[in-house]
Amino acid sequence: MLTDFAVTAGIVAASLLLGAAVLHLLPRLGAPGRRLSEACCRAPLLDLHITYFTAAPLFFGPIYAGWIGLLGALTGQVVGVCIWTVLHELANRSRITGPAAQTRIVHVINRKVGRFRNHTAVWLTAGAVPLFWLVRVAQYLLWPPIRALVRFPRYNPADWVNCSRQKFDGLVGHDLIWCLYCDWMTGIWSLGSEMLRNVESFWCPIRFDSAKKCANCAVDFPDVNSGWVPSRAAMPQVASTLEAHYPGPGSVNSWFGHPARLTVKGSSVDVPPQRAGGDAPPSA
Repeated sequence: MLTDFAVTAGIVAASLLLGAAVLHLLPRLGAPGRRLSEACCRAPLLDLHITYFTAAPLFFGPIYAGWIGLLGALTGQVVGVCIWTVLHELANRSRITGPAAQTRIVHVINRKVGRFRNHTAVWLTAGAVPLFWLVRVAQYLLWPPIRALVRFPRYNPADWVNCSRQKFDGLVGHDLIWCLYCDWMTGIWSLGSEMLRNVESFWCPIRFDSAKKCANCAVDFPDVNSGWVPSRAAMPQVASTLEAHYPGPGSVNSWFGHPARLTVKGSSVDVPPQRAGGDAPPSA
C-alpha cells in the first residue's frame, strides 16, 4: 500500500513538473511558440492544461491504486507545487532577496497575520480547486443547450477564463502560483455569474423578501434593483415583467441590464450579442 502511495505521488509530481517545464519552454520557441503560449493562457486551451494540472491527477490516482492512489495524487500535487515554487524562486533570486523581498505579497501578508496563518489559509483555498473545475465543466456541458433552447446570449469564454498575471513584473514562486490560481478562479466565477444573471431574470424575476439579501445579491445580480418585481406583488406583475422584457420569437433573452440590450425611442430592443461585444464561439 505504501508503495502504491509513493509511486502515485512520484508520478503525479513528476508529471506536473514536466508540464510546467513545457509551459515555460513554449515562449522560447520563437514566434510559433509564443503564439501557442498565448493561446494556452485563455480558454479553450487553458481549460486543457488546467485539467492536466488539477483534475487529471485526481482521476489517475484512484484508477491506478484506489483510495490510497487518490491520497498519493493529492500528495504529488502538493509536492509538485512546492518543488516548482522553490525552483522558480531560485531562478529569480534577485526578486526574492534584498529590498525586493520585502515587497513580495507572501511577506507582506505574513507580517499582517503571521506566517502559519497565512500559509495555512492559502493552502485551504486549494480545496476549492475541484469545485471551480466542475463549474467550468458545467459551463461547457449545460450552458450551450440551455442557451439554444431559450435563446440566451452567446459568450466568448476567453474573455473571462484566461490567465495574465504571469506577465506582471515581480511575481515569483509562491506569489505567482497563487495569483495564477486567483486569476483562473475569478474568471470562471465571473462567467458563471454572468450566465446565472440570464437564468434568474428569465425564470424568477422576483425580489427577495429580505432587503439585506437583495442588497447582497444585487452585486452579482443587478436586475434585483433594475426590473425585478417587488416581493409583495402578485403574479400578474411577474407576467407583465416577463412580457415587457422578453418580446418573443427571434429575440435574445438576455438579463435586463445586459449590454446587448439597446434603447431605441424609449423601447428595449434586443440585438445579437456580437454587435455589443464581438463574435463568440459556439462553446458558450
